[in-house]
Amino acid sequence: MAKRYDIPIEMRFSDLDLYGHVNGVVYFDYLEAARVRLLSEQFRELTDSGIQLLVARAECDYKVPILYGDTVVVSVTIARIGGSSFDLEYCIHDRAGKTFATAKTVMVCYDSVSKTTTTVPDTIKAMAE
Repeated sequence: MAKRYDIPIEMRFSDLDLYGHVNGVVYFDYLEAARVRLLSEQFRELTDSGIQLLVARAECDYKVPILYGDTVVVSVTIARIGGSSFDLEYCIHDRAGKTFATAKTVMVCYDSVSKTTTTVPDTIKAMAE
């Protein structure tokens, strides 16, 4: 089973919309914050060697609104592994386990030197097991 990474997110007052809950587009900011932290902590050597992990697709299924004062945690797991891409699956939830949204990004491995896609590195494959 793939390891799950739990990343706490600090909600800002500016994340709220007219209705008093976190605006839908901000959920993608939360996903990005979790993804950047995961990539910088786990895959620094890949980016240092010229391998970029690019978002090819992003989707989010909203379950219940995030309200001011809610704690927000984004859990990330590496899911499907393809030839040159892999999926990151997310759950945006509070510490008690209430799910606000689920999401997925398709990540493409890109070699910035050769300017082409490249196979998913073994380090990523190992983390999906």
